[in-house]
Amino acid sequence: MSTPENNLLGLKRVREMTSLGKSTIYRMIAGKQFPRPLRLSERRVAWRQSDINDWLDTRAKS
Repeated sequence: MSTPENNLLGLKRVREMTSLGKSTIYRMIAGKQFPRPLRLSERRVAWRQSDINDWLDTRAKS
């Protein structure tokens, strides 16, 4: 059974949740300031919802 913490999110949903653009997300990943996505295939990545939620919580506390 899938729980929200185990859901995988595509770039579109991550952008909606964070209000960040694609370039900003990838720049932050390169700077180790944003969770790395999982590679699902050669051209497809996704993020764990729990990783994004944790990142958002950390940003809210700072």
